[in-house]
Amino acid sequence: MLLRGIGTIAGVAVTGVLCVAYVLNHSAKGGAAPRIPISSLALAPISLGNPAISAGPKMQIPGAPGLGWHASTQEAGGPQPIFEQRFKVKPGDTLASVLNRAGASPGERHASIKAFAERHNPRYIRSGQELRVRYRLAAGDDQDAGDLKAGANPGTFDGFAFSPAYDSDVLVERQGTKAFAAKLIARPLERHVSRAEGTITSSLYSAGKKAGLTEQTLHELIRAFSWDVDFQRGIRRGDAFELMFNWVVNDEGKIVRSDEILFAALTLQGDRKVIYRSDDGQGGFEYFDIKGNSAQKALMRTPIDGARLSSGFGRRRHPVLGYTKMHRGVDFAAPRGTPIYAAGNGIVDFAGRKGGYGKYVRLRHNGTYSTAYAHMSKYGRGVRTGKRVRQGQIIGYVGTTGRSTGNHLHYEILRNGRQLNPMRMKMPSGRKLIGKELTRFHALRKALDRRYKSLPKGRALVARK
Repeated sequence: MLLRGIGTIAGVAVTGVLCVAYVLNHSAKGGAAPRIPISSLALAPISLGNPAISAGPKMQIPGAPGLGWHASTQEAGGPQPIFEQRFKVKPGDTLASVLNRAGASPGERHASIKAFAERHNPRYIRSGQELRVRYRLAAGDDQDAGDLKAGANPGTFDGFAFSPAYDSDVLVERQGTKAFAAKLIARPLERHVSRAEGTITSSLYSAGKKAGLTEQTLHELIRAFSWDVDFQRGIRRGDAFELMFNWVVNDEGKIVRSDEILFAALTLQGDRKVIYRSDDGQGGFEYFDIKGNSAQKALMRTPIDGARLSSGFGRRRHPVLGYTKMHRGVDFAAPRGTPIYAAGNGIVDFAGRKGGYGKYVRLRHNGTYSTAYAHMSKYGRGVRTGKRVRQGQIIGYVGTTGRSTGNHLHYEILRNGRQLNPMRMKMPSGRKLIGKELTRFHALRKALDRRYKSLPKGRALVARK
């Protein structure tokens, strides 16, 4: 009896000490959750306020959306917990070098990349993108998730995930000692529609940002009107814009797409220009004006984004030769490496060096029109004589080759071999809807007008990082 009483008292004392330690530790951390061992983390519930999820490297939680990996468990004989760490692709990296940095062995790298290549070409992984590498913990490892440092390998390499597009993941998983398999998983998405409007006081860009538009939305708005509006000189203080667009949020709450414009209008010096998006049912779309005429012209006035018109068409004093001569094109000043786009669909008539033009590309669009691009630093992928290109395709990059005093694009439009002023000429029109297509478009246009009016006014959205 005496021994049993002493044992009971000792047990109560130990319990009391542990409770006091818990309270002191909890208070010292300002109310933060106590350290939770791995075995508990594996079963932690999903909660925006759960500190076990927010601390340390990301871990696959039972029922977590988006990745499609099996849930981690700690049942007897069951699989060990899976941890995920992110590795950013650096300039000059290959998929193999990223996996090497993540701690994968040569054999694991070879087998996992071979599996990945069945779903996505590893060469298309670009600097700035991320690989989400996963590890399986060794049995009995109970280290805290918060103790793991970025870049540390918490266990055995078990595969990785990569997002080739905002709506999908390629998942590579270990299938045995040496084997890996890959699968394509659709990511859960939420679609929303918003309206935005504003008055321009300094620039369309700043007015759009004030209205809550993302860079992606603004880029598409400018592109949609670029065939008909000179954004260098055509925007004035007091002009206005209106638009309705879709935006998509992924399972992490991040805006992953916001460039699907359904309706837009620009009011420039009292002249209101309106466009509506019409899908072709095969993954493509086109913008049309209120009469059913395509907003997309056969050629673009400015085949470059964010550039400044540095020299117009006409007679001028040549900056290199030093005497006055005719300038039969327009120059757009832009940083070296800025992409240059094909002004229209066509065939590469010439790609190579051409005297004072430096690195030069000429496109033939039809029997009447051609366009030329000069002083490039390099050519676009696959751009060579005889190749077909589509409007908006990158055909080269800004440089200063040939007779040039700085980085810029020299751009020409030729009609029957004669250079015209791209900023003044009337652009060849695109297609016009007729018959049943026109009837369907007018029904769509009226439905979009009604939807726009039904949406609340105010800030469209706040872009999230």
